[in-house]
Amino acid sequence: MLFDKTTISGITVANRIIRSATHDGLADDNGAPSDKLIKKYEQLAMGEAGCIITGYAAVSRNGVSPYPRMLKIFDDSTVEKYKELTDAVHAHNTPIVLQIAHCGRQTSSKAIGMQKVAPSNVFHAFYPDKAKELTDDEIHSIIDDFVAAAVRAEKAGFDGVQLHGGHGYLLHDFLSPYGNRRRDRWGNNLENRCRIVELIIKGIKAATKLPVWIKISAEDNRKNGMDIKSAALICKRLEAAGCDAIEVSCGTVQDGMNTMRSKLMPMDAVFKYREPCASFPKALNKIALPMANFVNPLIKQPSPLENFNVDNAKTIKDSVSIPVIVVGGIHKVSDMENIISSASADFVSMCRPFICEHDLVKRLKNGQEQARCIMCNYCGLVIEKEPTRCLYGKVK
Repeated sequence: MLFDKTTISGITVANRIIRSATHDGLADDNGAPSDKLIKKYEQLAMGEAGCIITGYAAVSRNGVSPYPRMLKIFDDSTVEKYKELTDAVHAHNTPIVLQIAHCGRQTSSKAIGMQKVAPSNVFHAFYPDKAKELTDDEIHSIIDDFVAAAVRAEKAGFDGVQLHGGHGYLLHDFLSPYGNRRRDRWGNNLENRCRIVELIIKGIKAATKLPVWIKISAEDNRKNGMDIKSAALICKRLEAAGCDAIEVSCGTVQDGMNTMRSKLMPMDAVFKYREPCASFPKALNKIALPMANFVNPLIKQPSPLENFNVDNAKTIKDSVSIPVIVVGGIHKVSDMENIISSASADFVSMCRPFICEHDLVKRLKNGQEQARCIMCNYCGLVIEKEPTRCLYGKVK
């Protein structure tokens, strides 16, 4: 069943293993796919991934990530290069879905060259500069930006689009009462919090023929934040609005290693790639890093380490009739088969294992029992300074 050909929202896939959206840091100067990124995606297709979801592409100029070389799709000039990407992937009979996003509070005004925006001005520990609360007109403008991005995606030959509605980005902050403190038609209750996403889905459906997926954080580990009960209700509403598939994740950038879990905090990578630690004087690092490594085993990490979104995916699958994809600590073929056979989800997706092995699916089909990824999470920090790559448990 795991390796059988099937369909998802009308898209034919060779198996039920999806490469989840991953920021690669390989866009060109205009935010279009570089030749290196096209080659990387072609390798994923040759490695027999059932479907590829791209790294997130910004739909608005004020929604760009602070991470270097994020994909962008708010300019028609990028369409031609995106077409090169889809053609390269389709040459290997692999579908590709463009993830479209707005970073909201999870960027810096310095990085985007203007004041960042959010549903509400809620302090963010990692990005502490003040966000401007969006006006009604500005919200409608962002809705239009998402629709325009999907139109460009269709012109570029993508098989679908996925809205990034998780991990603390703008759409997640609208959906979650933690990030959405509004008292107008865009907040105050679940119906209002869903409005922006529902209008985006309906707008894309009216303007294109593309399937529309969404990635959500079913729980976000924040006080008065998203919980599974609310997430299931939200997913039912989004299905009614026309959503074609849901990918279930968890967490935000602000809650550290909840989304990408590991046994220990990757301290060496923190001190090399994450600010302000990355800018510490070398003399200070000689003292601070050993101290951090000493206390590291005492820092409580989220648990379980593997398959940590499966229960929530099952709850959501029981609430909707559209396909459900689950991501998060899924590494073993036996676990993948159990997820599918138990109807906990219809598809599994992975991020870190594909960073480690671009031909992972081919390896699993040929008898490899699990991904080589050791979940060290160094790859999750290198992206703050450099293109994404596997560091095999140590900074190189």
